[in-house]
Amino acid sequence: MELNDRKEIRPIRIKKNPFQTVNVPGSKSITNRALLLAVMGMGKSTLRDCLFSEDSRYFLQCVQDLGFETTVDEAAARIEVTGLGGEIPVREASVYVGSAGTAARFLAAYLACSEGRFYMDASEQMRRRPMEPLITALESIGARIECTERPGHFPMVITGHGILKDQVKVDIDQSSQFLSALLIAAPLSGKELAIEVNGSHGMAYIDMTVRMMRQFGVKVNRTEDGEFVVPGGQHYETLEYRIEPDASAACYFWALAAIHGISVTVPHLHFDSLQGDVAFAGLLSRMGCEVEDIEEGIRVTGPSNGILKGVVADMHSFSDQAITLAAISPFADSPVEITGIGHIRHQESDRLAAMAENLRIMGLQVQESEDSIRIEPGTPRAAVIETHEDHRLAMGFALTGTRAEGIVIKNPGCCKKTFEQYFQVLDQVTAAVEGKQMQETG
Repeated sequence: MELNDRKEIRPIRIKKNPFQTVNVPGSKSITNRALLLAVMGMGKSTLRDCLFSEDSRYFLQCVQDLGFETTVDEAAARIEVTGLGGEIPVREASVYVGSAGTAARFLAAYLACSEGRFYMDASEQMRRRPMEPLITALESIGARIECTERPGHFPMVITGHGILKDQVKVDIDQSSQFLSALLIAAPLSGKELAIEVNGSHGMAYIDMTVRMMRQFGVKVNRTEDGEFVVPGGQHYETLEYRIEPDASAACYFWALAAIHGISVTVPHLHFDSLQGDVAFAGLLSRMGCEVEDIEEGIRVTGPSNGILKGVVADMHSFSDQAITLAAISPFADSPVEITGIGHIRHQESDRLAAMAENLRIMGLQVQESEDSIRIEPGTPRAAVIETHEDHRLAMGFALTGTRAEGIVIKNPGCCKKTFEQYFQVLDQVTAAVEGKQMQETG
């Protein structure tokens, strides 16, 4: 399906409660972590069910530009990569991370904790996003980092000398990726590295990082005072590793079920997932949905009348779904308040402000604070959704358009960052639901 600069979302009409199974691509967060962990192992690892999106392709290209041997089969969703036990094949290279935050933060730490001189650049969007807390931490353990245009931002020249200290501090109030980056790079030291953390943003993603490091053979300890300690003498193992389906992508279809009174199952995804976004399914349960972890996967069934319960939700630990909740909030029976999300102002867009902006364009009443938003239920009016080149705004507010007339998504192609076939899958699901209903009522 070709996407133009705008896509009008067609509302769907449902009278019964059909069941639908929706397959989503592999997790971006797991794909990119697994790729770097495989790179740092010794020998060949095979990654299966990988996500191929704009972000993951940038990460993969960076790995190739650093000289690593890879074999890529997009049709089979498979990547083979040969690691050198943490060594980088070249001592000087230029890499471009696009808008991929994981590539930007994880590779910056890997390069800074290795030997060599590396130039890193990024898209205009990523150039605006924060890097200074990670830069400060990396410089404190031996790297020299020169930001060539704007302090604390891309582009930058990194001169790495290995990890020269046994302790480092990092502030993660703006991004948990700063801590994940340091954790993944820590075994390069060969000795114990203790990481003192300020802030608590995105701890579900930190848990994912720690669990995946353990899967690849490296243990991380947590002290009583909150420090993360990576013991010395550990090395990443080579694996044949299968990527979980993307829980963030699954949430859009669970939300679709919630507002249309249908049942949607996402296969091969369960409550014990590595991904913190599965917590969104539990939030939908609080809003009146039936949520089940069955053998096939997680199934969400929305209330038969399509009306959700209002809720106050602290989404600090799974904030990628704040937009998803905001987009379905008009269909609640009372206000929805989303708290603990001030940090999303520093992501691909100022997401909190963008949520408020688009809801107001649709005629809804919104109260916005520095780290929260309160949304009054109501009937959305026709509107053009401004996506600010942010994939989650495009995908989230498309859900609103499946219930409201005249919702148009501007620049829908920005979803290629993580889920380039999103609108095609959404169209297929809604068409299948309506088609099944016509058969049942015909």
